Amino acid sequence: MTTRNISLTPEQDAFIDETLKAGAYRDANEAIRDAVRALQQRRAEDALKLDRLRVPIRQSVAALDRDDYTDVADEDLDLDSYLGDLGASDRR
Repeated sequence: MTTRNISLTPEQDAFIDETLKAGAYRDANEAIRDAVRALQQRRAEDALKLDRLRVPIRQSVAALDRDDYTDVADEDLDLDSYLGDLGASDRR
């Protein structure tokens, strides 16, 4: 197992101490390893979200390239309401 020296803020150090006193972890190493696992999971979830966003973006760009869109005049549109309606229809 690799050994690293890390620097923590006083708040981070106090948080680890609190979790140790609460019995959540046997030692600080275990707490830090759990924090790194959580960071890895969050990064993986973020990457998945980005991948899922890329599909509709590509579809939208392709629709623009095909001239498959509707022009809407600013004065004829309440943008907040329009976007809210779009989001509501996606959730149905």
